Amino acid sequence: MRYAVIGTGTVGRTLAARLADLGHEVRIGTRDVERTLAGTEPDGYGNPPFAHWLVDHPELRLTTFAAAAEFAEVVVNASMGTASLAALTAAGAENLAGKLLIDVANPLDFSRGLPPTLDPVNTDSLGEQIQRAFPAARVVKTLNTMNAGVMVDPQRVPGPHDVFLCGEDEIAKKETVGLLTAFGWPPDRVIDLGGIGSARGLEQVLPLWLSLWGTLGHWDFNFHVRSAR
Repeated sequence: MRYAVIGTGTVGRTLAARLADLGHEVRIGTRDVERTLAGTEPDGYGNPPFAHWLVDHPELRLTTFAAAAEFAEVVVNASMGTASLAALTAAGAENLAGKLLIDVANPLDFSRGLPPTLDPVNTDSLGEQIQRAFPAARVVKTLNTMNAGVMVDPQRVPGPHDVFLCGEDEIAKKETVGLLTAFGWPPDRVIDLGGIGSARGLEQVLPLWLSLWGTLGHWDFNFHVRSAR
């Protein structure tokens, strides 16, 4: 299939590379192609400049948000959460209409320093905002409660652990489960939380995730729900 990954950070790169490994055609969207390719410094996580990384992934193409979304059958929002609405607006509502839009972003607000807070929170979520802003898109929230490496390779964490999803469109959620299965997630480890309103809870996992990262000293961990029934 044809995928657009919106965002050039760690999550976007990881998802784009894995999708390409699975045989999909992938375009990575950015606001300014020349500026993205002109970067010469590693990012805050030590990742190489995007142009250097792209050399090792010649099967991928970098283009504008709009061109990537127009090309794609499925769009993955891996942009910085506080910039996601602007990025998707630049991608174009007409290029998102009718398409599965997988939202993996978290609305982390670093404006008050560390640790970041969430904006929106409690009474709204980024997933809901995206669905309201693009009502013709079929938004599914998933994969936002774990590290990028675990997203595409769940075996990095031993034993059973879970991935959550939510959204209003049942067919879109089934399509998303198919992609998660291709990433290596067993279908019985995918927990459907219902409508897009459940994105509030999924995004509120992030403060706990960040605390665990600091405590454990690494990010190869995930959550597992054990039920008495």
